[in-house]
Amino acid sequence: MLFKKTGIIQLLVAGGFALSTGLIHAAEEATNAPLSAEEPDQQERIKARKAELAAEAALAKKAEKGYWVAPRSYGTTREAEPPRFTKPINQTWLKEYTDIDWLDVGADYRFRYERRENDFRRNVNVTDEPFLLRSRIYLAVRNKFDPFRFTVELEDARRNHSHFERDNRDVDLAEPIQAYGELYFQDFLGKDDLGNARPVSIKAGRMAFEQLERRLIARNEWRNTTNTFQGFRATIGQHKNDWELDLFALQPIVRFTEQLNQRDRGQWFYGAVFDWRKWSDIVTISPSYFYLKQDGDQVKYNANGARVTNANDREIHTAGLRGYGVIGKTGFDYDLNYYKQWGEDGTRDHRAYSYIAEFGYTVEQHPWKPRFSANYGVATGDKGSSTGTSERFDRLFGFARPWSSNDYIQMENINSTKIRAEFSPFTSVNIDTGYSWYKLDSATDRWNAGANLRDQTGNSGRDLGEEWDIRVRFPLHKHVAANVGYAYFKGGDFVKNVYGDRKDTSNFLYVELTVSAF
Repeated sequence: MLFKKTGIIQLLVAGGFALSTGLIHAAEEATNAPLSAEEPDQQERIKARKAELAAEAALAKKAEKGYWVAPRSYGTTREAEPPRFTKPINQTWLKEYTDIDWLDVGADYRFRYERRENDFRRNVNVTDEPFLLRSRIYLAVRNKFDPFRFTVELEDARRNHSHFERDNRDVDLAEPIQAYGELYFQDFLGKDDLGNARPVSIKAGRMAFEQLERRLIARNEWRNTTNTFQGFRATIGQHKNDWELDLFALQPIVRFTEQLNQRDRGQWFYGAVFDWRKWSDIVTISPSYFYLKQDGDQVKYNANGARVTNANDREIHTAGLRGYGVIGKTGFDYDLNYYKQWGEDGTRDHRAYSYIAEFGYTVEQHPWKPRFSANYGVATGDKGSSTGTSERFDRLFGFARPWSSNDYIQMENINSTKIRAEFSPFTSVNIDTGYSWYKLDSATDRWNAGANLRDQTGNSGRDLGEEWDIRVRFPLHKHVAANVGYAYFKGGDFVKNVYGDRKDTSNFLYVELTVSAF
């Protein structure tokens, strides 16, 4: 009986082996055989489905960052709102004490040592070595009492160890640079095509912010003190959306070194900036309009905080168009803008313009991601027209540093040519260097940043000079960042002729440390 059972088992095993061998052989023959009529259609459906999944993944990735494409042009990245040194409190080390998610906090301290040899912003040739100190504290209630929100930012700016009297470029003691209430509606206008909410924000109070490429409206982060306004601002949309509109009616804040700041009752500044990002893979288009109205009888102080009398009535209109983008995966990028001004400056008609073009190339395959760029910019100067027309471009409330690391150039009466290289040899270490050539747009108008010098005859020429600069930025600790730079300037014929025997070169060295609490 045992033999019979064993024989049956052996027979079943042998049969199973033969059957499996036959099935494998049949499968191989089926694989090698020509496809039936239904199988190519099946393969096409699989291929189409894979393409759909890839498209859905790409769309989800794009929806996460939205339509926003950051400009690569040098010095044009705007300060974030809220500023970069702030964080939600539950994402800081304070989360050990609280888990609230409706409060943004920030605190930072910046120390900068400067050595300026023969500073052409001054009327005398001395070597100045100031210490610039700036402290900021930021608090914002975000979504606790929506739609009502509130923001306050305090700043204390000081300058020590300098040969020169204190001025509001470097000194502004313990002032609120932001203090505003806000009505914020997250889904007031629904969502865009990528599913990102299109919010509406209405603010009233004291504000500091940046727009476009920072050349006309900026906080002026490099400078020790901050541009601030008081009034109203409405924003429709956010950076992630396919379009965004910013509207405002503001009065500039006059900074003082010895007393509380106050709004300039003689000026109103109105503006509208529209960003169209639907085609941001190719171009972001930003048309803008600004209107500066000044009642001369109401103006008591100039931008430097000094008393003035008999100020002009002014109405300056500025219309502009900016277009920038990254050209696919070629590594090339561009940033183009044009501004036209018209209106009245006292008894004179005002007619001026500015245009700037920058083209860059980033070597994406290289681990250092080097970017090389060329930039050409023009802002008109007053040519002393016999018709009595004012032709000097008004830079409004812009940021001058992208024009010159020495702070020698402002956006008026200038023709500027630049070449730059930017690269990151190590993680979080950024180096940039460049060479610039400067000419006055009009030989008869002033060099404003150069101690306001002017040769109304035009005999000193237009050649202003050349500048070479280098900057290295790197972290020392997760809460400490360093910025070390140097700039060399060699004056041209205008500088040599106007200054006469004064040395025609200058050197500027700085070491900056920023400590952030969070």
